[in-house]
Parts: sequence; C-alpha cells; structure tokens
Amino acid sequence: MTKNVGSVDRLLRLVLGVAIIVLGFLYQSWWGAVGIVPILTAGIGWCPPYALLGISTCKVKGAAEAE
Repeated sequence: MTKNVGSVDRLLRLVLGVAIIVLGFLYQSWWGAVGIVPILTAGIGWCPPYALLGISTCKVKGAAEAE
C-alpha cells in the first residue's frame, strides 16, 4: 500500500475528522462517527478513492532523478 496522502492533506483530514466528531457530540448525532474515516486515512496516509483515481498529494522522493 503506497502512501498517497501528503502532510498538509493529512493535517486537514485530522482537523476535519475531529470537527465532525465534536459536532456529532454537540448535536447528539451518530453522524459524528463519520469523523473516524478522515482520521483513519490521515493516520495510515492512504486514501482508497485517491488510489482509484490515481491522485497523490505526497511529494515523490527522487522525482528529479526520474527525469
């Protein structure tokens, strides 16, 4: 499993996930559990939809050498 989520993307996912969970608690809704998904993708650094679409926000090591 190749990482496809970069550091800025990971930070945004973490903040968004926590915000969703907090809103779920505030509004007493089980929809707050959805916040677990962005937190997990931030934690492992891999996003399945990104993989399917061929998107990567990670900086590629050795990109200059490949040219």
